[in-house]
Amino acid sequence: MSKVSSILSAFHALAIAITLASCEKVAIPENDASEELNGNLRVSVYQIEQTPFASSTRTTEAASAACTKLNFAIYDEGGSRLKQINQQSSAADFGSVAFQLDEGTYQLVVVGHSANGNPTMTDPTKIQFSNATGYTDTFLCYGEVTIGEEPVDYEVSLDRIVALCRFVITDDIPAEVKKLRFYYTGGSGAFNAVTGLGCVASKQDVKFDVTPTGSKQFDLYTFLHDLSDNIALTVMALDASGNELYSRQFDVPMQQNHITWLSGAFFSGSGSSSTTISGVTVNTDWAGETHLTF
Repeated sequence: MSKVSSILSAFHALAIAITLASCEKVAIPENDASEELNGNLRVSVYQIEQTPFASSTRTTEAASAACTKLNFAIYDEGGSRLKQINQQSSAADFGSVAFQLDEGTYQLVVVGHSANGNPTMTDPTKIQFSNATGYTDTFLCYGEVTIGEEPVDYEVSLDRIVALCRFVITDDIPAEVKKLRFYYTGGSGAFNAVTGLGCVASKQDVKFDVTPTGSKQFDLYTFLHDLSDNIALTVMALDASGNELYSRQFDVPMQQNHITWLSGAFFSGSGSSSTTISGVTVNTDWAGETHLTF
């Protein structure tokens, strides 16, 4: 190869390398532990849903009683995510993190939950769980924090933002039924951290394995678009091959931070696919509970 050809080949390789580098996107780190243990913003979970932690109680123990995962995210004033830390309840410092930030004002979002995976938190106005990660009891804190010359210690309180439909079967589950499928619309699998309300029209789909002697209680969570709303719920009983054996439909009234108990004879009840429900309200550890029968 001539000297000129060698030089041209070298320039060609350099051009390709520069082009590839310019196409790479900068990834926002989502770490499982604090990046800066001595950061200038130290965040700790103080309470979850009006249950204060005693000063002698470790934050780890108190937080893990309510959820198995915590997600801490920092956004700039325009809503662009800068940093995120994900924690498992097995972590020694569960409930406490630290960030090293430049001086300025930031948005802080803390989410507590027990889903199979972490939510998508790219946008604070659309924090999203999915049918794959699952829907669980979920708690939220949103706030703005200003960083100056001195470090900031920020204690956060997380509030419950889900509504729960607790579906209870009062008759026997037939031996041929292997799964119950709950398909519901009207709620949301994503929420706006600023408002704590649902922000998308989701089709939530959850399946549970069942046996004749197993549990007959099934918990269905959603983020409502308002403080109270209805979900359209279809419950299907499936055999081992996924074939539908029974199906019932319900229009279920829900409230944020409330449990709606929906119970009745699913298999031996009315043959109608659409069921009328009624009930009475009582107070519980949640903000409230509604008991309905079908």
